[in-house]
Amino acid sequence: MLDKIVSQINAIVWNPALVVLLIAAGLYFSFRTRMVQVRKFSTMLKSLFSKKKGDDGISSFQAFCLALSGRVGTGNIVGVATAIAFGGPGAVFWMWVVAFFGASTAFVESTLAQIYKFPHASGYRGGPFSFIEKGLGKRWLGVVFAVITLLACGFFLTTVQANGVSSAMKNAFPISPLISGTALAVLLGLVVFGGVQRIAQVATVLTPFMAFGYIIMSVVVVCFHIHDVPAVFALIFKSAFGIDPVCGGILGSTIAMGVKRGIFSNEAGQGTGAIVSAATDVAHPAQQGLAQAFSVYVDTLLVCTATALMILTAGTYNVLDSNGQILYAGAPELANNYVLYTQQAIDSVFVGFGSRFVSIAMIFFAFSTLLAYYFYAETSLIYLFQGRGGKGEKLTIRIFQALMLGAVVFGAVKEADLIWQLGDIGVGLMAWVTVVAILILCPKAIQALKEYEGSNESK
Repeated sequence: MLDKIVSQINAIVWNPALVVLLIAAGLYFSFRTRMVQVRKFSTMLKSLFSKKKGDDGISSFQAFCLALSGRVGTGNIVGVATAIAFGGPGAVFWMWVVAFFGASTAFVESTLAQIYKFPHASGYRGGPFSFIEKGLGKRWLGVVFAVITLLACGFFLTTVQANGVSSAMKNAFPISPLISGTALAVLLGLVVFGGVQRIAQVATVLTPFMAFGYIIMSVVVVCFHIHDVPAVFALIFKSAFGIDPVCGGILGSTIAMGVKRGIFSNEAGQGTGAIVSAATDVAHPAQQGLAQAFSVYVDTLLVCTATALMILTAGTYNVLDSNGQILYAGAPELANNYVLYTQQAIDSVFVGFGSRFVSIAMIFFAFSTLLAYYFYAETSLIYLFQGRGGKGEKLTIRIFQALMLGAVVFGAVKEADLIWQLGDIGVGLMAWVTVVAILILCPKAIQALKEYEGSNESK
């Protein structure tokens, strides 16, 4: 019964209108910014290492790592696998499209977050709820977004990450989901109770290390299947437009899954990147917008593509229709255990090692993502208290911390399909509100970009 209700809500939230809106918004922002994601690529890199303006927030690089830690998670391993399973290889192409145009969306939302951020005892805070209230004059809608973010990041998406870890650990080692979930919750608690500075410090060390190590492994695996690479790219492009005979009948799912999993992974237009961007202390708002645009590229064009190429070149995947019937059986023995798609791809080169490597990678990915989710949710609570602090805010945050750690354990022991649908609902609701708001407020971000381009700092 619960599965059916969640499935129906998911279908309403992720109707074709949202898919069209996300792609159209990316195209519109690319046009309005004159393809800022291409023109300012070198400046994006410079923006990552810009110095803090003062002592009131985190640096651009810390924000980049924290945002990237939120983006690089189970969506890069399990999410890519589910995109291929239900959308075919062509879903990867639409993930690329979302990333390329979504980089401009990330620029706009993060620049607006800098413009409308507010001070707090823990440093600068803000995000879509802040620019919705101050820019649109809609406090009530800001509150709605904050509540959605609190539920989505604090609970729905948290369970997705925990479930990915427990599934991978169960496949690789004889560890029960309850034990792995409890251990993950304890580790998370040790960091989040230390505040935003500790979260940023851990993300700064952990995120570059885990992303680089995972990409190196994928390069090695793909090199062992290098003769299949041209055929795989041809398959991706044919499937993306329904030309491939196997995937021709699921073109709608191909596009939808590519967009859905692309947004789930890189978060462009979801609003969470804007929450991190508001916490930085930089010289100009557009500077942080450029830094966050680059993180979208790293997440999807590098890490997600790495997973996709491993799975597709090794052939360790199945393609299913909307009823779960297998259309293509590359690895029928794996059924719908999506994390095994990546594990078996690595096993095709390093026999017996794939399950262990992916399990360890999942722990790092999920842990860093949970840190980011906590930050998003905590900032939502701070906004709801209007940044005033006090005993009420502190007590509420402590209660939330306990509930989120409980959600980690809950997610670890639940079935994957239900968990992923709850995560999709959270992402979809946030995207609806964020994209509509930034479409209206876009001129503010464009003006900031013009000012930045006219200053010496952008040179």
